[in-house]
Amino acid sequence: MKVALIGASGNIGGQILTELLSRGHEVTAVARNVGKVAAQPGVTPARGDLSDPAGLAAVLRGHDAIVSSVRFRMFRPEQMLDAVKASGVKRFIMVGGAGSLEVSPGVALIDTPEFPAAAKEEATAGAVMLAALRKENDLAWSFLSPSAVIGPGERTGKFRLGGDQLLVGSDGKSRIAIPDFAIALVDELEQRQHIRRRFTVGY
Repeated sequence: MKVALIGASGNIGGQILTELLSRGHEVTAVARNVGKVAAQPGVTPARGDLSDPAGLAAVLRGHDAIVSSVRFRMFRPEQMLDAVKASGVKRFIMVGGAGSLEVSPGVALIDTPEFPAAAKEEATAGAVMLAALRKENDLAWSFLSPSAVIGPGERTGKFRLGGDQLLVGSDGKSRIAIPDFAIALVDELEQRQHIRRRFTVGY
């Protein structure tokens, strides 16, 4: 599959790139600074910026799927959606946030007292993007939210998937390692199990 990966130079984007390549996919690694994308077989670095949706659309055109791993506060939903739709690519997967996941009926993680204030701007922007996607019927989109804590860790391939509710492990913690998050995202790319849906992954 030929995949355009926006935000390929970030921590999560870089791990998604590694997972895509390990499965034989061909990747256009889109970044504002292509110098941050390491040259390797199967990767074509390309400069793209969400502040220029028309220019980004030209970079995205001709791919089988688009994956976005960009911080939500770095763009407005219409910039992303305009670029993706103008590219003509229908399959679109976003690295989501955990803040909009429910911890109880009608109560989002972002609304709990424990949610860190420093993360609220990004989480709010992610919720706005998800709401915009849910109105979008032309794209075969998916939105993968991580658990409350996502960070470095082992690639185990052992995790659970969920829907709109925060996943909490038997140890009382909600977490996922970046390599396992990347597995879940590329699985979705290949298997198309959550079309026009948000889902989540955790231990």
